Amino acid sequence: MSKTRRRLMGLLIVLMLLGTAAYALRARLAMALAGPLAVERLSADIQATLPDGLHVGLCGAGSPFPDELRSGPCTVVLAGQRLFVFDAGNASARNIAKLGFNPGRIEALFLTHFHSDHIDGLGELLLQRWVSASNREPLPVHGPDGVAPLLAGLMQTYAPDRQYRVAHHGDAIMPASGFGGRAMPFALQGEAPQVLLKDGELEISAFAVNHAPIHPAVGYRIRYKGRSVVLSGDTVKSAAVQSAAADADLLVHEALSLPLMALLQQAAGQAGRANLKQIFKDIENYHATPEQAAETARDARVGYLLLNHIVPTLPPLPGMEAAFLGDAPSIFSGPLRVGVDGDFISLPAGSKAISASRRF
Repeated sequence: MSKTRRRLMGLLIVLMLLGTAAYALRARLAMALAGPLAVERLSADIQATLPDGLHVGLCGAGSPFPDELRSGPCTVVLAGQRLFVFDAGNASARNIAKLGFNPGRIEALFLTHFHSDHIDGLGELLLQRWVSASNREPLPVHGPDGVAPLLAGLMQTYAPDRQYRVAHHGDAIMPASGFGGRAMPFALQGEAPQVLLKDGELEISAFAVNHAPIHPAVGYRIRYKGRSVVLSGDTVKSAAVQSAAADADLLVHEALSLPLMALLQQAAGQAGRANLKQIFKDIENYHATPEQAAETARDARVGYLLLNHIVPTLPPLPGMEAAFLGDAPSIFSGPLRVGVDGDFISLPAGSKAISASRRF
């Protein structure tokens, strides 16, 4: 056996022994790494690292359809250092944390309407906002008429949980006064956006949209230091959305593909699921298509179009996103994105720059 070969065999034996030792010590090694990682994550403050301006993250880009890439509707908006959330679908609180934000710093929640997929993560969001920073005041929850009884019912449901947690951790850690949410109902007058929050260079307005027979239903416009974002909420193609979005930097607009829904209706019929076939047909008449969202973005002269509330689920097949978009890219010539959870759009103050990234 040559000297080189003996050296290679010796090295191989050493590597095998080291690998065996590492495997035997894997639990200790994992624990040694987990400690610093936990400190890093708990100490992270993404808000301090972002430039002044508006930042928009999708903490839920989906709909009631099961979708591994898209949870229930939820959008987080950071204006300077002020954190706001719009809608609270399932996984909202967890995805807000995955985006890098501390739920305890959420200043207010705004609801577009009361369909279950927009509120079924509300309980967890209120809980995480309470416990993450020992908040002593409930979270203000803005919404159209109906938000007060919604919150009252939820608070009643979670009343035992409040009692358990305060008793277990003490009022200093879990202040009883900070539990839950405080309803901030509003009723819109006319078609023009109604200002709900005005503080210096920050303005948040609501406007009515058409999601009949669901009423009231609203969209929101957020302005901060010369940058603007409009959230359509659930709606058919709407002149109100176009008006509110005029010259906005970013339009976040819901979208439903009629060809894909027709495919699902056919599949449900062949599977003998007559009830689902009818539901799939019914939902077509109170949503906008990607092409209609693109028309609104084009006519409003927006800088960027981000589609959310994606209906239906898009199977992980080549070309499926193009099939969903249809003719939308030829209608709106600006940047266009089919949203997934973790999408993040930044609009720095004092510029026209728009940058897009994925946070998870």
